[in-house]
Amino acid sequence: MCVRRCEARSNTSEFNVQTETHTAKAQLGAAQLPDVVDQRNPGLPLDMDWVRAVQVNTSAVERRAGTIGARRSVKKDYQAAWLLKAITLIDLTTLAGDDTENRVRRLCAKARQPVRQDLLDALGVDGLTTGAVCVYHDMIEAAVDALHGTKIPVAAVSTGFPAGLSPFHLRVAEIGESVKAGAQEIDIVISRRKVLTGDWQGLYDEMRTFREACGDAHVKAILATGELGTLRNVARASLVCMMAGADFIKTSTGKEGVNATLPVSLVMMRAIRDYYDRTGIKVGYKPAGGISKAKDSLTYLALVKEELGDDWLDPHLFRFGASSLLGDIERQLEHHVTGHYSAGYRHAMG
Repeated sequence: MCVRRCEARSNTSEFNVQTETHTAKAQLGAAQLPDVVDQRNPGLPLDMDWVRAVQVNTSAVERRAGTIGARRSVKKDYQAAWLLKAITLIDLTTLAGDDTENRVRRLCAKARQPVRQDLLDALGVDGLTTGAVCVYHDMIEAAVDALHGTKIPVAAVSTGFPAGLSPFHLRVAEIGESVKAGAQEIDIVISRRKVLTGDWQGLYDEMRTFREACGDAHVKAILATGELGTLRNVARASLVCMMAGADFIKTSTGKEGVNATLPVSLVMMRAIRDYYDRTGIKVGYKPAGGISKAKDSLTYLALVKEELGDDWLDPHLFRFGASSLLGDIERQLEHHVTGHYSAGYRHAMG
């Protein structure tokens, strides 16, 4: 991987949305999470020469990341279309200590119909849902029941989330229990100490074991990038987890002091791009934590489009981990329809 040259390649042309809004609406009408046609990431043997070769030019990364929000913008109908697209990419999440089954059922109702019906009618959109619902293990059964009859998958955080410091055999067993309970996606947390001490073989073996325990369930590897120290560690950890078979790499648990940022996202996307260039396998990306504004979602979508391409603008390769983002997007859509901003209580979570 060469994150060293962090000025964008030929894909840095203007963020030019070619599709008219009515076309985007028609595509959205076909409900989320289409059948995945790309091969799952089977992983490959740990290549330490490749890992050690990874370097990151931090100043170039920060310079590139700092330009994306200023240079890339969409307005009016195009903005509405991209905000609708963003909704389909949200892992609607509740990970609170006071979660109840009723709260999870309300969240699932919001996932099934994330925007008020009058706004959907005005926008001419049918069948809009979020990409997934993400919960703790104890809430899987309630979520699966509430989403019965839809194509919305249930994702469960696992392996001693958020710190990942419980005994290893219990972390592996937790994955198995969540899969048995009906989770179709498992968000695991890596051992940060393995990255901080350069134990790449240990990280690879851990991730490989988690991948095998997931079976047919897709696995998202949470790197907790705010605790990895350097962007080079982020890049190397991303690569090792992909070598070990991660279907997605994810920035954060949302519980760290620093969560998803544009520099971290750029580094992880470049790692994904390098892995694809060398193997032909597409790995997904999930920024999580701190993404709460509609304008932020547009910035991330612009970065994905430029760095990875249109194929990644799909729920099986890109997700937002978010709880409050949807509310702000719905407010922006109401403003687009009516010309007025509404109070938050008009867009209840369930």
